[in-house]
Amino acid sequence: MSKITGVGYYVPENIVKNKDLEEIMETSDEWIQERTGIKERRWVNDSKTSTSLMGTYAAENAIKDAGLKNADIDFIIFSTLSPDYYFPGSGVLLQRNLGINEVGALDVRNQCSGFLYSLSIADQYIKSGMYRNILVVGSEIHSGGLDKTSRGRAVSVIFGDGAGAVVLSSSKSSSGILSTHLHSEGKYAEELALIKPATTFWIDKIIKDKTEDGTGYSPKMNGNFVFKNAVLRFEEVINEALNYSNLSSKDISLLIPHQANLRISQYIQSRLGLSNSQVFNNIMKYGNTTAASIPIALKEALDEKRLKKGDILCLAAFGSGFTWASALIRW
Repeated sequence: MSKITGVGYYVPENIVKNKDLEEIMETSDEWIQERTGIKERRWVNDSKTSTSLMGTYAAENAIKDAGLKNADIDFIIFSTLSPDYYFPGSGVLLQRNLGINEVGALDVRNQCSGFLYSLSIADQYIKSGMYRNILVVGSEIHSGGLDKTSRGRAVSVIFGDGAGAVVLSSSKSSSGILSTHLHSEGKYAEELALIKPATTFWIDKIIKDKTEDGTGYSPKMNGNFVFKNAVLRFEEVINEALNYSNLSSKDISLLIPHQANLRISQYIQSRLGLSNSQVFNNIMKYGNTTAASIPIALKEALDEKRLKKGDILCLAAFGSGFTWASALIRW
């Protein structure tokens, strides 16, 4: 059995409230909250903080929480859509930062579903006996890639910066990961995407690009279409996990959905018939931190004593790709 033995997170100190965004784009606190539930988010405001550095801080907290030393980690999985460099991946930079000698480092690029994809991979490695303590990290710096004008407001108000991490360890305990479930539907890839720069639109084309408004270089989202698909796939993949373990929504002690939109979480809560005490949301404070959102929320839920031994924890995510995933855990 593989078991989460440590959890940690890190968010930048710089708080950007909805009122702050009113000063730089045509939006309002009321408009943002009504559509997303977000009140504020964290944005990096210095040039020294990187995706891998934030991931390092979160990882150090998770390792400490697990009662381990850095040298006890024998594999790293790093999930992000905002790596430090185009290459190499952020996993090796994290390995360097932690001073861990020559362990493998894998990068996962599944955006909002990235943490659960990474957790699933780690779970299989642990169950195979290949590794004993795997560090799973999700870290994102969105703020540098957002169009912070009225032109980009529909997307830019949603995203925040942050990092979360867990240590997954081999355990003989009856508690741990019961199952993970992964899906994708690439035919909708462009409905939520950052299309360029890319290998099909590289240095020579960028130099020749005469687009003055820069709209081609910021994230694009078909909001209504994404919402409709998200609520469908969230419910499906949660029920898939429950059915696999012969459980029902009544057995869920706590659901932590990817923090994409509070309205999505509330819809899923209603569909599953869950009470407020059975669902944890913190998007109000941090916005959508993609791969980092679930581990950040998990740590805050633990700090608030929302989980106890034997509880059934369900994690679920949906995002760009489209990809979606779930994990069912006996705590």
